[in-house]
Amino acid sequence: MTRSDNWDDFVARHGVGDVVDSVVTRLVPFGAFVTVHGDIPGLLRTRSRPPVGSTLPVRVKELDGANRRIAFEPV
Repeated sequence: MTRSDNWDDFVARHGVGDVVDSVVTRLVPFGAFVTVHGDIPGLLRTRSRPPVGSTLPVRVKELDGANRRIAFEPV
């Protein structure tokens, strides 16, 4: 499955408010970048500092299909 296929599959199955599993890929001052559904990146705004590589549940906060952007919030 390509990234495009993953994106289309993700938005077909999930919407705002859904809880999904994510993997932390990078920490930034305002949160962390995570990936979901294999390789789809998104921003998790959080004050906690989860370790890179850790898996954690996140809630879809915003889903911008036109720009292929997702924002998450902690569960």
